[in-house]
Amino acid sequence: MAAGNGGEQRRTALITGASGGIGAELAGVFAANRCDLVLVARDEARLHAVGEALTLRWGIRYTAIAADLSAAGAVATLVGELERREIAVDVLINNAGFATYGQFKDLDLAGEMRMLQVNIVALTELTRRLLPGMAERRWGKILNVASTAAFMPGPLMAVYYASKAFVLSFSEAIGEELRGTGVTVTALCPGPTSTGFQARAGMEESKLVRDRAIMDAATVAREGYAALMGGRPIVVPGLKNRLQALVPKFLPRRLVPVMVRNAQERAH
Repeated sequence: MAAGNGGEQRRTALITGASGGIGAELAGVFAANRCDLVLVARDEARLHAVGEALTLRWGIRYTAIAADLSAAGAVATLVGELERREIAVDVLINNAGFATYGQFKDLDLAGEMRMLQVNIVALTELTRRLLPGMAERRWGKILNVASTAAFMPGPLMAVYYASKAFVLSFSEAIGEELRGTGVTVTALCPGPTSTGFQARAGMEESKLVRDRAIMDAATVAREGYAALMGGRPIVVPGLKNRLQALVPKFLPRRLVPVMVRNAQERAH
């Protein structure tokens, strides 16, 4: 833990994908609760902009570390930098992730593999590297950002939906393993959220997001923070999203991908 301005011991939260969207909003919530920050994303300038604004407002300390989590070896380098700076991470927020949109047979394979590297491999490796320290200190919290996509197969975003199913399953499993250790794991499963996510995926014209009121990132971050600090294993922000996550349980399995594809297709 890092020492605060008055010499008190404060928690330190590491947030990936912290340069914007849900990650930046989570950084704001943690800063408001006097938690020091390690901000991780590709764009170092944007990380400093986020960190400096939060330092000015809340008096916290921040460290910005530029990292491309789609690159092999990026997590090991990141953790090495934490060790060099003698930063102990008390709260891990695995928020970084992205999606692609289109039929799997037509999508760029390299892009799909980069997505798996960020959404699954980097998340898993960072958790494994930082978890032992939390367990040794008998206190820690891990928030893995999944999605309502985790509850169903997703035609036209097949790999993304599958990657979020992994995140949800992984979070529930290790959360059970850690019961009684002082470390808790929470899976945050938002539905469509107002960030740059849809534009990057090229899905602005899909029926899932077009002409639909979607949640703002600040609301998702607040609900995720509350669930994490309360030790809840899963949180799905928003009543509509919670209902959407439940629907597949009541439909024949073969109908679920048909329903999802209809929702994912471009609006005409």
